Amino acid sequence: GAARGAEGVRSASRLAAARRTAAGGSVKRLSAPQPRRFTGRATVMFAVLIALALAYTYPVRVYLDQQADIERMEASQADQRRRIEDLSAEAAKWQDPAYIETQARERFFMGKPGETLLVVLSDPEGAARDGGKGAKPGPPKPPDPWYDTLWSSVQAANAERPDK
Repeated sequence: GAARGAEGVRSASRLAAARRTAAGGSVKRLSAPQPRRFTGRATVMFAVLIALALAYTYPVRVYLDQQADIERMEASQADQRRRIEDLSAEAAKWQDPAYIETQARERFFMGKPGETLLVVLSDPEGAARDGGKGAKPGPPKPPDPWYDTLWSSVQAANAERPDK
């Protein structure tokens, strides 16, 4: 039965070829028919894949943003822990009486009873001025031009922030 069906197809194509040659003479085929590039099934699959890719882009972006937020918060938390450790170490230093004494001497120029404190200042200009060897007074400085005064007032007004 199958051989007969195949033979029937062959004979039908022979008959069609015979009709073509009889109608127009000899038929010369120039090129083989090109198969379709995309079948309907391939086109639907491509459309579904595009739709899935578009559907997943927003959740993936949200996920990546959340991961970046988590990393930023973890870094902030590590900085805060480091700051807490530094402050704890500083607080532990202030429990030591010797450290307190050293800080009082350095910051407030305090000394023990009976000690004479000596503060050395390094100000050569002030020493020259106090010694009478100050800079010679020169000609008076000319006043600023009007546009410099205007510009400085604009900058000062810009620097002020109104209380809200």
